[in-house]
Amino acid sequence: MGKLKGKVAVVTGASKGIGAGIAKGLGAEGASVVVNYSSDKAGADRVVSEINANGGKALAVQGDVSKATDVERIFAEAKKVYGKIDVLVNNAGIYKFEPLEAVTEAEFHREFNTNVLGPILAIRESVKQMRPMIFSLFEDDRQ
Repeated sequence: MGKLKGKVAVVTGASKGIGAGIAKGLGAEGASVVVNYSSDKAGADRVVSEINANGGKALAVQGDVSKATDVERIFAEAKKVYGKIDVLVNNAGIYKFEPLEAVTEAEFHREFNTNVLGPILAIRESVKQMRPMIFSLFEDDRQ
């Protein structure tokens, strides 16, 4: 453990699958991890428990990344608990497997809002909190 000690990571869609694996990997490297989930609280709690049991720090934060107010709350909670955000992993995504002729406008918008709008909202919110850090990286170049 150690490459990411002192860093804080938000991982969207981290209650299962690839997101859970990424969250656990970041925790194993020393990052404090915000495990975001939309509906699978039990899965998110398992990921958090595993990270914490292995000596890391993690907390679960519910939020639908397709909703700006939820994304703002996810990042506000991360900042409240950990004081900053260094890493964003946009992992949340959905897809309903069905024949093309069965796809409705509502389903298209549900998928688009999670898979396209969600990352934009998360990036927008992370930039608000990471901006001072980003600009400090280039301070030496401006002198």
